[in-house]
Amino acid sequence: MAIYTVSKTAPVNIATLKYWGKRDKNLNLPTNSSISVTLAQDDLRTLTSVATSETFSQDQLWLNGKLESLESERTQQCLQDLRNLRSKLEAGDSSLPPMSKWNLHIVSENNFPTAAGLASSAAGFAALVAAIAKLYELPESASEISKIARKGSGSACRSLFGGYVAWEMGSEADGSDSKAVEVASQSHWPDMKAAILVVSAAKKDTPSTSGMQHTVATSDLFQERIRNVVPKRFEEMKQAIQSRDFASFAELTMRDSNSFHATCLDSYPPIFYMNDTSRQIVKLCHQINAFYKETIVAYTFDAGPNAVLYYLEQNETKLMAFIYQAFQRNSGWDSKFSAKDLAAFEEHFTFNVAPEMAFDLDLDMHKNVSRVIFTQVGPAPQDTAECLIDTTTGNPK
Repeated sequence: MAIYTVSKTAPVNIATLKYWGKRDKNLNLPTNSSISVTLAQDDLRTLTSVATSETFSQDQLWLNGKLESLESERTQQCLQDLRNLRSKLEAGDSSLPPMSKWNLHIVSENNFPTAAGLASSAAGFAALVAAIAKLYELPESASEISKIARKGSGSACRSLFGGYVAWEMGSEADGSDSKAVEVASQSHWPDMKAAILVVSAAKKDTPSTSGMQHTVATSDLFQERIRNVVPKRFEEMKQAIQSRDFASFAELTMRDSNSFHATCLDSYPPIFYMNDTSRQIVKLCHQINAFYKETIVAYTFDAGPNAVLYYLEQNETKLMAFIYQAFQRNSGWDSKFSAKDLAAFEEHFTFNVAPEMAFDLDLDMHKNVSRVIFTQVGPAPQDTAECLIDTTTGNPK
């Protein structure tokens, strides 16, 4: 019997306007719209291979080399929605193999820590849905498919697009208008880059889903955030991206990160996703911008202590003069920068920064950072020839 197999890679996205809170837990409908930057897949991506055959006895999932359960309601919703769309195709074309009735083998791997605040579930569900949609040859648009990914992991809907992406919260009870749309393409603002300081690769103490529900139920600040702060900021952020206004983009990004974590702190009992090292990095970013008398870096923190620093390529030497000085003992530099680049960062710090710096740079911050990841704005899910499934057996290689 034939085994049909396809593979896809999907990206991580990091929100600049945070999604936090659900108006419907089962459908993953958010209490506010959000905006993110899709990151390049060189360092942060999920690779998923899917296979289907009349001979498979059950649906199975292998994640990072381990057999995992597919029993979660979220995953089952995604699979059923995709099968329903395939079933409609089959009903209109009797020559199509009845894949909607066959079981699936899914093999997936991340090249970054899972459940550590690096948006692993977003990339994972985006890759899952994109791969099966390709396997089933579904004609639906990325926005339509994003509604299915949303049910698996809310922010996964944004990973169906490259560049700069909005997740429109929608108002319909069935979630039919809660979907991801492109704000601007990768090519519209291609010089956006990101440095990720991995403060902790450990699993989060408070998972995002339970953290959201706790905040919605107990935080007074949260109500102000979703009613007044975010709707205004959503329009301002879109405008900043479309006009490539980094100063506005950066201020909005930092303010929204602070606002999100303030609602976590305002929850009762409070939720702490950031730690002392996170807060040191916040302080450093403001010191860097003050030093240059212009905004060259913006920090943002998702539901974890890891710092994502956005900056423009033209300001790389200015920023890295500080970041390399503080974190040069962490791994990640040699894979992205040449010896000449690193020497330029050192030279800029020695001759342009150190003589004028009015504060002491904490050179111990690196002790609580495991590595540094350098990346940039990137594309939507990609087809790949790399396959994790043995096409003769349908099992993992």
